[in-house]
Amino acid sequence: MTPAPTASPVTYVVLAKAPVPGRVKTRLTSAYSEHEAAALASAALLDTLDAVRTAAALGTGGRPLVCALTGELDAAAAPDALRTGLSGFRVVEQRGTGLGGRIAAAHLDAAGGTGATVQVGMDTPHADAHVLARAAERVADPDGPDAVLGPAADGGWWLLALRRAADARLVEPVPMSTAATGRLTLAALEAGGLRVEEAETLSDVDVPADVVAVAARCPGSRFAALAGVLGTREPVVA
Repeated sequence: MTPAPTASPVTYVVLAKAPVPGRVKTRLTSAYSEHEAAALASAALLDTLDAVRTAAALGTGGRPLVCALTGELDAAAAPDALRTGLSGFRVVEQRGTGLGGRIAAAHLDAAGGTGATVQVGMDTPHADAHVLARAAERVADPDGPDAVLGPAADGGWWLLALRRAADARLVEPVPMSTAATGRLTLAALEAGGLRVEEAETLSDVDVPADVVAVAARCPGSRFAALAGVLGTREPVVA
């Protein structure tokens, strides 16, 4: 008897932008300085890398780790810590036109057309490793869904897991960073014939009010520690 083929391991993908002051988290600068906003972004990315690494360790058969990165790490807040945090990750340069195009390319570059992927960004330092591992299990299960989508409280999404990385092309034309992005992404995946499950809803760190709220969800994290040092901030109205 010919043995059944072994399923390819699920690849975890972190889509990230080097936290360079003035180039990341600009909506936080109504209450924080550019350097403080970049430091918060750096802490969030480091916590995300830790969560993904932990999720990968919960699985069986190995879980490759990829970070699709754009921007100059040397100019980022805490570059040495970020390099240490990226240990074990294969770093690939982001490519593609627009955020949707970069997401599609990141999945493909991480796992090829047929490999399975679990992709997150760097705005949810409170993401639970067990939720990430569960998404990986679901798309690896022959009887599971073709995709798992994690909605964001602002109408976007924070997690996209795919049985076939090539299916990320379905999100390329979806308008990103709008209140309708999550709904439109779900519709695009289903229109492409995919069976989609939803993960839990999380809040992104986008505006000053999100900093304290998200920090409360991940006590003990780098992000929460830095948010505590910086204290509660009110946006400055020009």
